[in-house]
Amino acid sequence: MGRRSNGESTIYHGSDGYWHGRVTVGVKDNGKPDRRHVQAKTRPEVVDKVRKLEQERDAGKVRKTGKAWTVEKWLTHWLENIVAPPAISENAFSAYEVAVRVHLIPGIGKHRIDKLEPEHLEKLYRKMMNEGAKPGRVHQVHRTIRAALNIAVRRTHITENPVILARAPKLEELEVEPYTVDEVKRLLEAAQDRRNSARWAIALALGLRQGEALGLRWSDVDLETGALSVRRSRLRPKWKHGCTDPCGRKFSGHCPDRIATRPETAGTKSKAGTRGIGLPDELMALLTLHKTIQDRERKTAGQLWTESGYVFITPTGAALNPRTDWTEWKRLVDVAKVPDGRLHDARHTAATVLLLLGIPERTVMGIMGWSNTAMATRYQHITTAIKRDVSERVGTLLWGPS
Repeated sequence: MGRRSNGESTIYHGSDGYWHGRVTVGVKDNGKPDRRHVQAKTRPEVVDKVRKLEQERDAGKVRKTGKAWTVEKWLTHWLENIVAPPAISENAFSAYEVAVRVHLIPGIGKHRIDKLEPEHLEKLYRKMMNEGAKPGRVHQVHRTIRAALNIAVRRTHITENPVILARAPKLEELEVEPYTVDEVKRLLEAAQDRRNSARWAIALALGLRQGEALGLRWSDVDLETGALSVRRSRLRPKWKHGCTDPCGRKFSGHCPDRIATRPETAGTKSKAGTRGIGLPDELMALLTLHKTIQDRERKTAGQLWTESGYVFITPTGAALNPRTDWTEWKRLVDVAKVPDGRLHDARHTAATVLLLLGIPERTVMGIMGWSNTAMATRYQHITTAIKRDVSERVGTLLWGPS
């Protein structure tokens, strides 16, 4: 039998009684051949293992040499070095971080990523559901581990992503019933007696996201030409303790010497989110009045005033906290005596109003800041009034006089 060529796989029976196979799968970082070893009790078993390793090599799916990462170590590395801002937005990173810290590391963190099975993930999902987690939360965890392990596959730390085969609970998207025109009018009327009343007019008429509305500065508003520019989004504050001696406060946000760990604002959700919007005359009048009231508050506050430049602020000029804004929305809904709804439902309402007015889809996309037409299907709703109008037209057509 002739000499084997360099790099060719070998199979032999060892002195230990086992059959061994060695396959060259590439070159190591130091330039030496990367030879992988497999063994089994019988020759056919080793032949199968060698062929599988050769197939993985030819498909470019051979895992890198070295000790495999655990789920905990890989997710930590992924968060700190791969997807940390500015690679992704602060809000997206925050969602990933919570999923990793609260659910994934405690649940499956000790597994090696090359030994992780779909069943491990499905057990985690089921445990979360049994403990009261909503399907949306489970799907967030599912998307997080899938994104992290997709990177591990591309870097050949693992050959396949087990999350692809794992089944997450069925996610049913709740149908949003936007406010009717009459309910919008009641909300706007109730808002007239409250601070920052123009805030709700902008939400209901223009459909700005919460972060976009709270991120507006007066430099973004042109009251002469009636135009508004959306350039940034207000972020939820995040703090850490800044006290040298323990202050005794459990939450870092209550620390007297707290230190902000994220910027006040970030860019818009997408490139399409940066946009200009025309203002109705009524909204221009509301913003002009709002500016006059704000100038009066500045004089009243005196030295307590903080000049932030935002359109919607606290009584002393500081940027509004999104949590405070959400609480005020809930109070407004209660005062206006309209059905309780999410703050984001105001955005659905604005999109549906544009549908009622028959505004072309491309124009609606520009106003709402959508990057694709699929968002129109998600945000524009066939309301009860529209359904009734359609049914009356059908009745007139089929049963009306010829």
